[in-house]
Amino acid sequence: MMKTIVIANQKGGVGKTSTIVHLAFDFAERGLRVAVIDLDTQANASFTLQAYQMDCSASDLFTAGTAALKAALGALPAEPALHLVASDANLADIEGLGMAAASAAFRAHIAVLADAGFDVVLIDTAPSLGVGMAAALYAADAVLSPIELEAYSIQGIGRMVTAIANVRQANPSLRFLGMMPSKVDSRNPRHLRHLAELRELYPDDVLPTSIGLRSSIADALASCEPVWHNRKTAARKATKEVRAVAQYVIDQMEIAP
Repeated sequence: MMKTIVIANQKGGVGKTSTIVHLAFDFAERGLRVAVIDLDTQANASFTLQAYQMDCSASDLFTAGTAALKAALGALPAEPALHLVASDANLADIEGLGMAAASAAFRAHIAVLADAGFDVVLIDTAPSLGVGMAAALYAADAVLSPIELEAYSIQGIGRMVTAIANVRQANPSLRFLGMMPSKVDSRNPRHLRHLAELRELYPDDVLPTSIGLRSSIADALASCEPVWHNRKTAARKATKEVRAVAQYVIDQMEIAP
């Protein structure tokens, strides 16, 4: 059964895109058929995954019938196993759509991806609870929230937890995979203090693994490849951390090809 996972936080710069891109690369290498939907108008995931772009844009999932997506899927080659529905400028217009109509249209397109045989859909979202994020959460099986260990980010995660609780009234099966500490500087006492505070505030909702503040990850995103393709020694620790997060998601969601 296909699993739909949203990467979301109502705070920018917390590592959402690096998380979703590396989950996508990791899952595809495991033999899973992966679709990435980029609902963030900044289009950072679309830049890194541009080689896997389908002939269907993210705004089409809200404003068009399912025929365009079905046609794009019909034209896909057997390989690679990773495909992108890229962000586009028209995403800015979906905020004017009614929530009910937008959500229904998006769910219909998610069903098309399930019928096409995808194992996982990963959805990147803008850092605000707009129509795009809400529709994604209504259609999702789970949500993962990367969080930076700074005061503003920790303050903002409460809004995300509240939003998830509200969405569960309409999508009771939505699962919160938790908060993933991102860009962690283990030599920074402030980060270590904030991580301890976060675990105290949300003892059941912080991932047991985290991703450090690694320049090798930024290098990989700019090069449109996963960090484990970086031959530098510094990339090895980043690779281990990213792979651990991917394994956590695989285990929690019981994802298998």
